[in-house]
This record gives sequence, C-alpha cells and structure tokens, in this order.
Amino acid sequence: MNPITYTRAADPAAATQELSASPKTRLLGGGTNLLDLMKMGVETPDRLVDVTRLDLAKVEELPDGKGVRIGALARNSDLAEHPLIKERYPVLSEALLAGASPQLRNMATTGGNLLQRTRCYYFYDPAFAQCNKRQPGSGCAALEGYNRIHAILGQSSECIATHPSDMCVAMAALDAVVRVQGPKGEREIPFAEFHRLPGDHPPTDPTHHHHHLLTAVHQPAAPWAKKSHYLKVRDRASYAFALVSVAAALETEGGKIKTARVALGGVAHKPWRSHEAEEKLVGAEPTAENFKLAADAAMKHAKGYKYNDFKVELARRSIVRALGNVSGTQVV
Repeated sequence: MNPITYTRAADPAAATQELSASPKTRLLGGGTNLLDLMKMGVETPDRLVDVTRLDLAKVEELPDGKGVRIGALARNSDLAEHPLIKERYPVLSEALLAGASPQLRNMATTGGNLLQRTRCYYFYDPAFAQCNKRQPGSGCAALEGYNRIHAILGQSSECIATHPSDMCVAMAALDAVVRVQGPKGEREIPFAEFHRLPGDHPPTDPTHHHHHLLTAVHQPAAPWAKKSHYLKVRDRASYAFALVSVAAALETEGGKIKTARVALGGVAHKPWRSHEAEEKLVGAEPTAENFKLAADAAMKHAKGYKYNDFKVELARRSIVRALGNVSGTQVV
C-alpha cells in the first residue's frame, strides 16, 4: 500500500506552494482521471492537495466584450449548459455533452479535462512493461500491438498515444488561452502551446511546469464561433472515446468562406488543429468539393498502423461531414 497525505488548499497560493514541495504531489479536483490512474498503479502520489474549495468555478463574461473566463473548477455539465457558452461557442457545449457520461460530467472539471492523461491500453496497464510514457526507454508496445485507437498524426517512434478529451478539441479550434499560477505569479499559455507532441520524451504531456496551478481558461470573443459544430465518431453512442472527432467553424461573406477553423480529436497526442485544412477553405465557396480538398490537406501527412489505418479515411469523411453540418451544405 502506498501511504498518501491529504490536505485541503485554502487558496491558490497555498496550492502552488504544496505542488512545489514534492514532484509526487497531485491536485485533487473532480478526480475522474486521477483516481483511475491511482487504482491502476500508474500514478502513485505521496500527497493529494484538495482544491475543490477554491473560488475557481465561475463562468463569467470578460470586460469590454473580450470573451468569457472559464474557471478551472467549472464542472463540465455546468459549462456545457451555461447560456454564454451555448450561445457564443456551441461547438464547446456540444463537445462537453459528447464526453463521458452525465455522472462523470457532473464531477469532471475544466482544469482536470485539460490535464487528463492518455487512455492508451499499454499506458494504463502496468502489466505491460513497454510504455515510454510510464518507463522512458522501455519502448512503445502499441507500435506493433493492438493500435486501433492510436494516433495517425504527430506521432513519433517513441509514442503513438492519443489525447482523449472532447472539450480540448473545441478549445483548440476556438483559440483558447490557459491561465496558470506558479510561485512567480500568473501567466498565460496559448492553447496550441499547452499540450505537446510526444517527440523523444513521451512522459511529458502539458508544457506547463508541475508546480503551476491551472486557474482558468479565457475564451476570446469570436463572432464566427456561433456557427460551429462538434462531430464525434465512436464505437457506441455514449460513454466512449472518439475514434475521430472534428470541431469545425465557418464564417461566410459574399458566398465565400471568410473564417475557418478545423480541429481534430482521437488522431494525435494533442488536440490537432489543422491549419492546412483552414488554408484550403478560406476564400473558397462552401461546397462539398472544397470540403473534400480541405480534408485531403488535413490528412496529407497522416500515417496509419495495422489496426487503425481506417482512421485516415474516417477522418477525411468526418471533416467533410462536420463542415457540411456547419454550412448547411449537402455532402455525400
């Protein structure tokens, strides 16, 4: 049995101080991912710091129409149903409602969702010795193993795991900004820089330092986001991770696409923003043919493996379908 010390943080400063004391300290919010990892023996913290009493659960409008501030402890269910989110960022509301189950959404927090670890079979089960995320240098069992749910973009020879979040895919499309607090105060991290690809060091997921507390996500004002949609393709209709998901937004003017956003889930180690697809769309007419060209651009560098090669074509079709849903264009 692994002994654990439990304490409750009185304020954000106390939480960051606790994190600085030991690299094996973990923050406890909703616990929906951390407790799973602890039960499997993947995470073995020696200290849990309860942050659920901190005043970080508000969802509120930023001054001067600059967007919305989402507290790190806002529950997924509350955020999905918040009027500001449903009206201005429907893709985010849809993504949250597509994730997990109602019971888990009632517990899971915004901050925890951003920080959750991969759901790779080999990472989650210590019985498998080969996992570079758990044991650097041991190898990646998924490369030659059962890799149906694994990455087709941004992977490396060290790791082909995927990021499991739905919420994060929508935030990647919406240009969100993450706020963290550390010993030297608060700082902002653009969402595209918050998560990382595995490269030659798979154990590191987010780019922020361990001793930083995630306090909020700022969702910038984006009038085009009102015309957005989240499409999730999975093995069953509920409580399943995405094989492929697409967060899409389009703004048209004069019959041409003025603004486009395309982000993918279930395909990479981080929420995958496809600038290649967006470049193909801007200035083009919102037609099925142009959506297919954008999907081809998004998948240009995709690489499948023995059991997940189907994801490449699935992702293409999902992008076309999501863009068709947003624009009202009939696609086949």
